[in-house]
Amino acid sequence: MHSPELHPNDPSLRSFIATDPASDFPIQNLPYGVFSTAGTPPRVGIAIGTFVLDLALLEAEGLVDVGGPVFAQPSINAFMALGPKAWTATRARISQLLRHDHPELRDNAGLRQRALLPLADVTLHLPLQVAGFTDFYSSKEHASNVGVMFRGKDNALQPNWLHMPIGYNGRASTVVVSGTEVHRPRGQLKPADAAVPSFGPCRRLDFELEMGVVVGQPSAIGGMLTEAQAEAMIFGFVLLNDWSARDIQQWEYVPLGPFLAKAFATSISPWIVTREALEPFRLNGPVQDPVPLPHLQQHSAQNYDLQLDVDLRASGASEPAALCSTNFKYMYWSSVQQLMHHASSGCAMTVGDLLGSGTISGPARDQRGSLLEISWNGAEPFDLPGGGQRTFLEDGDTLTIRGWCQGDGYRVGFGAVEGTIVPPN
Repeated sequence: MHSPELHPNDPSLRSFIATDPASDFPIQNLPYGVFSTAGTPPRVGIAIGTFVLDLALLEAEGLVDVGGPVFAQPSINAFMALGPKAWTATRARISQLLRHDHPELRDNAGLRQRALLPLADVTLHLPLQVAGFTDFYSSKEHASNVGVMFRGKDNALQPNWLHMPIGYNGRASTVVVSGTEVHRPRGQLKPADAAVPSFGPCRRLDFELEMGVVVGQPSAIGGMLTEAQAEAMIFGFVLLNDWSARDIQQWEYVPLGPFLAKAFATSISPWIVTREALEPFRLNGPVQDPVPLPHLQQHSAQNYDLQLDVDLRASGASEPAALCSTNFKYMYWSSVQQLMHHASSGCAMTVGDLLGSGTISGPARDQRGSLLEISWNGAEPFDLPGGGQRTFLEDGDTLTIRGWCQGDGYRVGFGAVEGTIVPPN
């Protein structure tokens, strides 16, 4: 007999689908994505082991019922709009259907064959319709490194940085799914030794290791959010690479901040890991000094013990180079604080909003989450396996970010977000 009282996060849960302990997608995870197969339209599914579970089919067959058809759609937005109670109930139901001791799907061979498709045989799409994209700047280590680089050690952090999560509005239109090629951007360039700017391809193309917060509930224009309200609005998280044109940015960002240097591409992983699946890995972030103003104070652990690794496979190389190995737990400003701050002016949040954490760097040299830091703005090139060096990305280079939380005998992972640089279009 099965034990329905077990929580979907219980480490003892097992699926009738065998999963390797190193798999990103055990039964304790159940991340949402959008997939298609040859001749079929995109629809919502769940990753489990090396398979994707077709939620549109289970909904049509009556095995999953959320009160209306939401999964036979090319994004997760309609399901997110149903709210946290529906999210929790649906995750519990899917967990039940996939358990090793539950016969409903396990023993229905015909349905199982139609509903469980090998990941190798499907095409993965952007999992949500991005309503708006905001990128933050919330790693103290990253902000300090960049500040030292350009302003000196005594003036590394701007006066406002310790008082609020600094952010800017990016472009939702250029958020793309992992695997999408990234065209080298063009823009105005003005090296220090040039009298006037010129226009041409970026010469200092960079990655930014980030996590993305997927907002699943709206907030009212003119209102504010408490910590509990902001937390409840977060549906889940994705890996995020906010590609950056450092030389374009250096010339354009004064006085209004990044614009074209960050507008050409933002890559996200195809799987949205739910906030509920990450619950066992919550912990307290760094002590915030000075104490934030009352509307930004948080009283619960809002950071996550989430390992993040970055590899670069240089153009023509047979093996990748490890660039960075860090952790989401180092973030000074949490995702909840970012959302609270975003809404504090009265800004209305929308289902499908995406918030980038900002570059995630740690205290050690090998924990720097961008090439700007790794090469110290090009002054310290790093060696590649098999020869050659890099300071910034070259055409043909492939950048891959992976992330996971390690449980007891299982891991809750995100898969990967990958992009290859190609010449300007």
